Amino acid sequence: MLSVNLGPLSLPASYVLLLLAFIVALIVGLLVGRRDDRPIAGTIADIFLVAMISARIGFVLMYFEHYQDDLWGIIDIRDGGFDVLSGVTGGLVLSFYLLWRRPANRRALGFAVASGFMTWGAITATVSLIETQANKVPDELFANLDGVSTTLGQISPDKPMVVNLWASWCPPCIREMPVLAAAQKQHPDIAFIFVNQGEDAETIRQFIAHTDLELNNTLTDTAGNLGRITGSHGLPTTLFYDANGRQVDAHMGELSKATLARSLSHFSSD
Repeated sequence: MLSVNLGPLSLPASYVLLLLAFIVALIVGLLVGRRDDRPIAGTIADIFLVAMISARIGFVLMYFEHYQDDLWGIIDIRDGGFDVLSGVTGGLVLSFYLLWRRPANRRALGFAVASGFMTWGAITATVSLIETQANKVPDELFANLDGVSTTLGQISPDKPMVVNLWASWCPPCIREMPVLAAAQKQHPDIAFIFVNQGEDAETIRQFIAHTDLELNNTLTDTAGNLGRITGSHGLPTTLFYDANGRQVDAHMGELSKATLARSLSHFSSD
């Protein structure tokens, strides 16, 4: 499950899990704080905000070389560039500081923070384990722009793959295309495959000609089967498979140079 539909919105599952943990922390803090007559909702919100800022700063520091030619990209969080360890560290540091400085709030705040972190950690670990064990390269048939049927595995046997789900009507897809096209040239040892969702070959050809992009391995998926198979309800979505066909990472939403570099690092660590 890569995304969750909330009405007309499709959000990455990781964001929904984080929001769920925040809500759990608020509810626990509200219940315990009411008993102790110590409202702490604002404090929990502050911890959440600091954790998110810390996660972003940590990610930017790790991949700063990819932001040097686009410093505004540092504050463009649409790329989903957050470092979990930095975020957890920032949130815990502020939590321990507040527990030390505000003794009257310790019980309510302690229960709230613990429940939030435990909820997020337990659900995230469970979902990650399930997806790691279950996700393999789909054997669904797709067609290239000449109408020849193929599977993803037949395009690049024994090579890592980056599979991008996109459409020409999707603004984030269009914005990330130059990043993926450049990476395709820079990493000939990795197969980049672009699986269009819901459009015909002629529409795709016109889009590529208009944007003057060089995209190898462009496939059509007019029925949108790949999105359903992989559990992605939104575009763009990018899947990363190692040379053995195991999914090692997935990213829903726009990729930047930095977030793509982070995902590609999974291949070198195999």
